[in-house]
Amino acid sequence: MAAVIWLIAGIVLVVAEVISGDFVLLMLGGGAVLAAAATALGVGPLAGALIFGGTSVLLLFAVRPTLKRRLNRAVPHTVMHSDALVGKRAVVISRVDGDGGRVKIGGDVWSARAYDHTQTMEPGQRVTVMDISGATALVLPEI
Repeated sequence: MAAVIWLIAGIVLVVAEVISGDFVLLMLGGGAVLAAAATALGVGPLAGALIFGGTSVLLLFAVRPTLKRRLNRAVPHTVMHSDALVGKRAVVISRVDGDGGRVKIGGDVWSARAYDHTQTMEPGQRVTVMDISGATALVLPEI
């Protein structure tokens, strides 16, 4: 009976890991499955609990860091949202100076300000997005 309880606990922890994705519950689930196997082979409930605790700690500190490193290496770093616009080229739609203006980045129109407040950029001029501040692109003229 104790083996079945450990097995159910292990399965529940592994399924819960799918939701969390941090490998902690997976390691605890591995400890519970090993405790289930040991209990099925005839060790007592206290020994099963010790096996669960020892195995879980070992998995958390020995296996989990390696899994996380491998996963982080396999996932490419992608710049997202407005950060992806930094370095892009744009075209001035309405005059841009230190107070404001409008630029077209790709197919989108953005409010813009001169990155260097002393500069002025006229409509049709090509600019480079240096930064995004809120919903405003800070731009410099292309040379």
